[in-house]
Amino acid sequence: MNYNWDWSVLLQSPYLGWLLSGAGWTLAVSAGSWLLALAVGFIIGAMRSLPWRPMRLLAGIYVELFRNVPPLVQLFLWFFVFPEIVPNAMGMWIKRGMPLPEFTTTVVAVGLFAGSRVAEQVRAGVETVQTRLLPAALATGLTPLQAYRLVLLPIALRRIIAPLTSELLITIKMSSIGLTIGLMELTAQSRQIENYTFHGFEAYAVATAAYLVIGLFVTWVMHVVDRRVTGGLAGKGR
Repeated sequence: MNYNWDWSVLLQSPYLGWLLSGAGWTLAVSAGSWLLALAVGFIIGAMRSLPWRPMRLLAGIYVELFRNVPPLVQLFLWFFVFPEIVPNAMGMWIKRGMPLPEFTTTVVAVGLFAGSRVAEQVRAGVETVQTRLLPAALATGLTPLQAYRLVLLPIALRRIIAPLTSELLITIKMSSIGLTIGLMELTAQSRQIENYTFHGFEAYAVATAAYLVIGLFVTWVMHVVDRRVTGGLAGKGR
């Protein structure tokens, strides 16, 4: 195979701008999805560990539903099916009036899927400290909700920073499914460059390198956070 390599094409206009735009959308989707996943995951994870059976049941249904349906299927359901089953005015707004529908839908789909996984991490973290600390917190006069908010969840968060790092990296990689509904993130822009220039190897190689750099940076940041948090706890223990 005689392939004509030309890396300079990626520096030409508009291809460099496409790559930068795609990287920006990838970061935006990843950040939005992760914020949603953290919010949902902490609420559902806490509910999964509460002593009240109805709340555990509701949280369990959410986790099993969103964790076991492929995120791509969830994305299609949110984008193509959901607008058709809600009241007509809302459906029309979602399809035509909502700003950035491809971006918003991708954030919701990826965030809710990741939230089910974060919820399990939170539940596991709470259960590692619940047996010892919950009775002690209640003995000080705290209500169960106060004990979770002030004692159990903060300590559980410190224990699950490493697993949360893996979930964040998965969320970043899942942002690429947005291309299937027209979101021009990094992978979609690379494919568009290939269609215009026939230099797909170069475009996808740069996209791969960009994903790698983003992943390594996120890993480094989370490692620093983990080290400072655990270091602070060790200092307090002394």
